[in-house]
Amino acid sequence: MVYHIPALLKESIDGLNIQPGGIYVDVTFGGGGHSMEILKRLKNGRLVAFDQDEDARVNVPDDERFIFLNQNFRFLKNNLRFIGITAIDGILADLGVSFHQFDEPARGFTFRQDAPLDMRMNKGGRMTAAQLLNSLDEKELSDIFYRYGELHNSRRIAREIVALRLVKPVERVSDITGILDRLAPARQEHKFYARVFQALRIAVNHEMDYLKEMLEQSLELLHVGGRLVVITYHSLEDRLVKNFMKTGNFEGVEEKDFYGNIKKPFRIINRKGLTPGENEIADNNRARSARLRIAEKI
Repeated sequence: MVYHIPALLKESIDGLNIQPGGIYVDVTFGGGGHSMEILKRLKNGRLVAFDQDEDARVNVPDDERFIFLNQNFRFLKNNLRFIGITAIDGILADLGVSFHQFDEPARGFTFRQDAPLDMRMNKGGRMTAAQLLNSLDEKELSDIFYRYGELHNSRRIAREIVALRLVKPVERVSDITGILDRLAPARQEHKFYARVFQALRIAVNHEMDYLKEMLEQSLELLHVGGRLVVITYHSLEDRLVKNFMKTGNFEGVEEKDFYGNIKKPFRIINRKGLTPGENEIADNNRARSARLRIAEKI
């Protein structure tokens, strides 16, 4: 089974503008596809890769220029400092869930296969999706589905889940798909469940909060002229990345210095973001929602 097919591979590695002796970080190692391409362009440089999923360790190459850290990228700065790195030339983040995680039923990431509702990127994490669904109150659940799934019937979804757990614990994928079937819009069932499961996954793994932490640290760590390369897969994370690259904050609010000049932390390399072409989507349908953003630190 293929662990993962990296999206926008050539475009993202080209976007790093790799210097042969530079120091680079792949904060989402996964199947190692992006890391392998970075290593091909390095000579005496170094590559550090992060992945919180222990399963990714099987893809680690035997290369003295490479360091693998089984850590969440929210700890980027402290982990780099621990190994003696205080500044870097480029950082790459592919925010998609790996094929391996989607296709392993026991992980519970997809609504296509019945399995325990886990959804933890880090299998040692404290709370599973099932525990979240059985412990939060109706308003908290509604907020998750509205904020992270952009589902306008989030209150009804939360109400159905709370009603079910009065009868039995919510433990499996089939528990969710069974009770929400009547709420899915006709001929849009796939999109509906994708958003429900996206919302749960984001909440379980604190994805938006940790993405913000990583982006802020990337700005601190990058040399002037260093590149930040991020592949997003849905509007919530893409908006955060776009705003941060443009303004240095997540609201997209332009700030001015003492003299009235707009502060710009980055030079934007591709303003609209790059998306996969028809050939790539034909070869890898899961790349269809990918969007690549590239910025260079000023």
